[in-house]
Amino acid sequence: MDLDQYMTDVGRAARAASRHVAASATNARNTALLAARDALDAARPALAAANAADMERGAANGLDPALMDRLELTPARVDSMLEGLTQVATLPDPVGSISDMNAMPSGIKVGKMRVPLGVIGIIYESRPNVTVEAASLCLKSGNATILRGGSEALESNMAIARCLTLGLQQAGLPEAAVQVIETRDRAAVGRLISMPEYVDVIVPRGGKGLIERISAEARVPVIKHLDGNCHVFIDEDADEDMAVAIAVNAKTQRYGTCNTMETLLVHASIAGSVLPRLADEYLSAGVELRGCERTCALLPAAIAATEADWEEEYLGPVLAVRVVDSLQAAMDHIEAHSSRHTETIVTRDHARAMRFLREVDSSSVMVNASTRFADGFEYGLGAEIGISTDKLHARGPVGLEGLTSQKYVVLGEGQVRS
Repeated sequence: MDLDQYMTDVGRAARAASRHVAASATNARNTALLAARDALDAARPALAAANAADMERGAANGLDPALMDRLELTPARVDSMLEGLTQVATLPDPVGSISDMNAMPSGIKVGKMRVPLGVIGIIYESRPNVTVEAASLCLKSGNATILRGGSEALESNMAIARCLTLGLQQAGLPEAAVQVIETRDRAAVGRLISMPEYVDVIVPRGGKGLIERISAEARVPVIKHLDGNCHVFIDEDADEDMAVAIAVNAKTQRYGTCNTMETLLVHASIAGSVLPRLADEYLSAGVELRGCERTCALLPAAIAATEADWEEEYLGPVLAVRVVDSLQAAMDHIEAHSSRHTETIVTRDHARAMRFLREVDSSSVMVNASTRFADGFEYGLGAEIGISTDKLHARGPVGLEGLTSQKYVVLGEGQVRS
């Protein structure tokens, strides 16, 4: 394969398809999603065979057990893919909506129309279900997409792609609206992220190493977050029962997600009463505690934290704990160490809560709620293509609206400028 020519052909086809998809009716895009759902349901044996081939290759290559788990397409995961396509088809279509229409002194009316981004390149690892999630969100928002999954999932991704193509055909939409890169050659990633003439934005989904590479090398804008070092701060005026419930849930409800709490900050005036309660909960759940000097003095089971612990995204049953003297000290710690993902304050004091919301510079900032709610579905977006900790163009969970932009529209009745 001439990789450069292949990627050029893919990009050129995606650019042409994006114009047709952007101009398509909502009903056509919904028809494609539902037809793809039915095709996937009918193709379960083919999906299972393709996935078995990937699993066998992964085992032979010594693929990490966690990646093997993500790679597997169980019947329940196929069910989830089908449900996801149904849900996305029922979401409101943001494309073409006009907002902020105002009459100007000149007589013209000025507003903003929401429009697709164009061609979205998505680079991800292991999980073949991402192929469906990403394709469905891009298509519903009027975009064409180029999908580059992990080489370990190529057979599964291609089997899924065939079902997505059937959906597009049934709806009368161009097949190139959803393309899965058909080569395991890693150079395809480098080519995809350096085609601004064909690709409008890149969304990497995977480990920190992948995202750092994409961010450093891309010539196309990137929507991404590197890691999720999320914080919960228990204020001096917190309800202790609430604080315990939130801090336990934020850490232990699920360990391997980017919105899991990795550092707990506790006000010194409440630490003596709330930390022992929390330690009992964490230790019973098998969570290792790494604390500052004052934390270790209160909790004999805690081990001394290093400076590196304040920066760490553990993605496992380990928690860093620091006792602080004030709200300002907590916010200073977050400013110095946060990955700008999600932070929570637990407090009954309205003024301190509002100050925390205003001054903490993260993509999601919460009062009296678990960080685990930082998710597109929980935010009412229906689904998400990822989380962005950037300030431009999207921030936080990125749903359909985040895959569009706005342009100004002007309505006149013959006005000319004097």
